[in-house]
Amino acid sequence: MAAYVGIMATEAEIDQKSGANVSAAFIADMKTQAALFAENRINVISRKNYSDSFGSLNVDVKSLLSDAVSSWVAMQAIQYDMSGYTSRAEAQTMLDVNYTIWIDAINLLAEEDSRNFINGE
Repeated sequence: MAAYVGIMATEAEIDQKSGANVSAAFIADMKTQAALFAENRINVISRKNYSDSFGSLNVDVKSLLSDAVSSWVAMQAIQYDMSGYTSRAEAQTMLDVNYTIWIDAINLLAEEDSRNFINGE
């Protein structure tokens, strides 16, 4: 089994947002693929390749990107197998929270004013 190799979010952030009852079958390779999908989507929506410049970004921008990616991957992990959660409502609430975080971040990254702020303009 390979290790998680996402750029914008740590595995710990993903695991925290997935919850204690997430399926252990959602392995690191699956987390990596979900993270790459989220990172690519962010790059296209924002019209900026944050993957290449992530290391040099300020902490505010890194935090926004990390929050978005970790929420996206957590949603994928939760919906992969909801049987470990105490109820469907618990899993759905976690999905709803992560979805809200993802959408809020994507909306910010899509706004021209936000992009200008991030780029220091």
